[in-house]
Amino acid sequence: MQQELDPLDRRILQALQEDASRSTAEIAEMVGMSQSPCWRRIQRLKDEGFIRSQVAIVDRRKVGLNAQVFVLVKLTMHGRQNLDEFSDQIRAFDEVLECHVLMGGYDFLIRVVAADIDAYHTFFFDKLSRLPGVQEVNSVISLSEIKSTTALPL
Repeated sequence: MQQELDPLDRRILQALQEDASRSTAEIAEMVGMSQSPCWRRIQRLKDEGFIRSQVAIVDRRKVGLNAQVFVLVKLTMHGRQNLDEFSDQIRAFDEVLECHVLMGGYDFLIRVVAADIDAYHTFFFDKLSRLPGVQEVNSVISLSEIKSTTALPL
């Protein structure tokens, strides 16, 4: 059974969201506790699934992924099998960073990155539009990012 988060847990999680490369000693100092109990709390937060992973966030533009496109997809059939098949296939595409099942006029919202619009064009025609069951695709190109964060409001 998962424990509830107390204020110290929340401060630890906030510190890790800001910079997960900080040492346990640095985090302990930031939240006002000693290193050993802080380490145990971090381990518990990992064990209980509050911390899923610790990663480096790479600037997509610095690695040549200059186009970001939000894609709305509607399937021809809405049975559970069709949703599962589409989900399984979309997971295999490296260009897809996120995929969400929707309620409403579309079935999926997908966030795609590509080198440029030509690369997205290739992705669209060679991969996405060829998936079985795809009825309609509406692509929205992001001109600029106003806010992008992975930090949850704790």
